Amino acid sequence: MDHVAERLLKREEELEKHFEKLSTWEDRYKEIIAMGRSMAPYPENERTETHEVKGCQSKVWLKAHLSDGKIQFVADSDALIVKGLLAVLLKIYSGSTPDEILSFPPQFIKKFGFETHLTPTRTGGLFAIHKQIVYYATAFKVLLTSQ
Repeated sequence: MDHVAERLLKREEELEKHFEKLSTWEDRYKEIIAMGRSMAPYPENERTETHEVKGCQSKVWLKAHLSDGKIQFVADSDALIVKGLLAVLLKIYSGSTPDEILSFPPQFIKKFGFETHLTPTRTGGLFAIHKQIVYYATAFKVLLTSQ
């Protein structure tokens, strides 16, 4: 693992420890939904096609802005479980530099058991959201290097 992504690896490990404390997948689903409910509200006026993530079964909106060289994400979904999965992704990637994001593949999706415990369409949506996060990171990296 690239040393650039050490901070993201630490975030992943903290989440993994948190999920390991939950003995059943029913408990994990409840925790994922609770994480989604605790997310900051997404601005109603930003629920536009411009911010909609393509490739998700549910409606998903993802917006990013750059602050002091780090990308801050805000997101929402019309499905509770998806909103919780967004919270997981944002706990790992939000507040990171473009280089950190680009050097940290979403291995935690498999590691946390999401690939085997979510429907294939939900898993595909999760990868679509990650792809959009990478797209933002790539765009912001170009912006930063051109300044």
